[in-house]
Parts: sequence; C-alpha cells; structure tokens
Amino acid sequence: MAELSFPIINMEKLNGEERSSTMEIIHDACQNWGFFELINHGISHELMDKVETLTKQHYKKCMEERFNELVAKKTLEGVENEIIDMDWESTFFLHHLPQSNMSELPDLEDDYKTSMKEFVVELEKLAEQLLDLLCENLGLEKGYMKKAFCGSKGPTFGTKVGNYPPCPRPELVKGLRAHTDAGGIILLFQDDQVSGLQLLKDDQWIDVPPMKHSIVINLGDQLEVITNGKYKSIMHRVLTQTEGTRMSIASFYNPGSDAVIYPAPELLEKEEVDESQIYPKFVFADYMEHYMGVKFQAKEPRFEAMKAMESVPVSATVPIAFA
Repeated sequence: MAELSFPIINMEKLNGEERSSTMEIIHDACQNWGFFELINHGISHELMDKVETLTKQHYKKCMEERFNELVAKKTLEGVENEIIDMDWESTFFLHHLPQSNMSELPDLEDDYKTSMKEFVVELEKLAEQLLDLLCENLGLEKGYMKKAFCGSKGPTFGTKVGNYPPCPRPELVKGLRAHTDAGGIILLFQDDQVSGLQLLKDDQWIDVPPMKHSIVINLGDQLEVITNGKYKSIMHRVLTQTEGTRMSIASFYNPGSDAVIYPAPELLEKEEVDESQIYPKFVFADYMEHYMGVKFQAKEPRFEAMKAMESVPVSATVPIAFA
C-alpha cells in the first residue's frame, strides 16, 4: 500500500496565487482525514515557545510528583493485560468562554496565565478563521458555522493541558484511548520532540507528525453533524512512550451548551439527501451528557441515540466538558 501523506496546510498560501489549490487541500483533508496540520498560521513563534516552556515547567513543579505517586507507581503493579479503563496522562482544564476559570487555579503562576491568555486569544481567532474557510469550501454563508455554535452566551472555548509521561510498559496502557472529539473544531499545540498522537484512516493507525510551531487541527462530531457527514470526525489516540514526556495543549472551540445543532439546510438541499441519511437535531448539552458515558466507543450509536430522543432546550448554565 502506498504511503499516505498527512495533509499539511501552509496558511500563507491563502493570500496569493495558490489560494485555490490550498483551499482544495483543506477540503480534501476535512473530507478524508478529519485532521490537518497548519504552518505559517500567524501565531507568534516566540509566544508558542514561551507557552511550551512554561507548560513544561508547571508540569515539573506542580504535577509530575503527583502523577508518579498516584498513577505511575500503582497502575502497572502485577498487570499483564492491557488496561482499558484509564489513560496514562496528567491534565488540567482551562475554561475561556463564556467565562474564564484561570483566576481560580492557584498553582498557575502569573506569567503562565498571561502567556496562556495571549495564546488563547490567537487560537480563538484562528478557530473562527478556519470555520469561515470551511464555510467557503462548502458554499455556506461566511459566519454560518460560528452562528451555528452560538447559544445564548456564544460558543464555549476551553483548553485541556496535558502531559504524557514516560511509561515503562507502553504495551499495557494508552496515553489516551481511541475516541472522536464531541465538540466543534480542535486546535492542538503538541510537543515536537516526543510523538504519540495517531489517527485511524482506512483501518490503519497513522502517526500525526510532530512539527515545531505547527498547530494540528481536527474536526469534532458537531462539524460532522452540521455538514451532514460531508466532513468527518475521526478516531484518534495517544500512545505511551518509554522515554520523554509529551506535551499537549488542545483547545476546543465548541458550541454553546444550549446551541441547537443540526445539518445545514443549504447542504441538504444541494445534495438532495434521503431522509434516513440526515443527521439528528439536538441541543449540544444533551449530546455532551450522552457522550461522557460512551466517549471511547464508536460515534455512530451516539448519533442514533440523538435521533431517538426529542431534545428539549436546556439552561445555558449547564457546564460543558472539553472532549
């Protein structure tokens, strides 16, 4: 089988003569990969380097010892078969929209908070730019995706800061088990020295190449629903490694909790889709509530479960996890 070439998008080419061909690469990546990697995306390399340095320092200072005591020393004792109910990761979560929780995290130093806030502002802009590029490729009105994500308080946006420490028995436990992401569009700043992220394509697990200063993009379940399956969310996982701690800063630009998600009518009209092939309509918080219990299972039964229930709008105050 011919080696597959992971899609890498040079964002600078969107401003010149190669815009059309670059848009085609993005379209193909969304249809056939659910993943792509951005270079020249406009986020300062200096800022990215600072965020990476501070994230790794924070892990060493505040989280490494706790992980070693609570997980590393106990999890693999006497284990011979693969562990299927846990992940070999050390994480914390930052909420940005509709309301930040950064001030509530006492072990984050001020310099780290400041740098992360700057980084997140740039990621939010990039997420919204990408959603508009998807709209352009699909023939939807500019801003359609962003509007679709807006509940009564706008979209939700948050970051999962993860570290995947070295594991003495990588065959026994995954860094993160295989899953699709529930939300909208995910922007990942990953370690360029320690690999581990893989996606499932054509029944093969394919490495997502670590590249310095790149941002990896993947599509969540909500974009699959809005595009009625034209674009896909894809199963992915993180393998453990015997050496090196892998940094992962994954930011999730998701619908608001009370946003009603459904396939774009314009796409259904263009495709003349059979009614049985139309994705469900639901409130995002209802989807998340169901997802949290079945995250590491196939996505198709989740969509069927949403079809089977009549979604009733919920309060905008329902908390949204990032996944």
